[in-house]
Amino acid sequence: MQAFRFHPAVARWFEQTFGSPTEPQARGWPAIQSGGHVLISAPTGSGKTLAAFLASLDVLFREGVEADLPDEMQVIYVSPLKALSNDIRKNLQEPLTEIRALLHKTERRDVDVRAEV
Repeated sequence: MQAFRFHPAVARWFEQTFGSPTEPQARGWPAIQSGGHVLISAPTGSGKTLAAFLASLDVLFREGVEADLPDEMQVIYVSPLKALSNDIRKNLQEPLTEIRALLHKTERRDVDVRAEV
């Protein structure tokens, strides 16, 4: 995970939860983190959504460690299906909660990153 330049708490959460990245994640993260426009095309269940969201969450958690995040929308995800939106919300809650806990434990900092549908 070091090659992807994630905050240590984000990298630790990912490694504890998944171990290693899938190919779409390993190929997508460097491109996303370089600021380029990225399209990830891969089969269902290959980690595409997490590839996009973890890079975004990493930025938000890094900013939140440095200073309080403004109470405003930072990331917008447009889902083509309501069912997919509900899955994404559910799948975001676990990393948000667990990364927050890791940051509180390691840096004694509460970072308020939220997801709304």
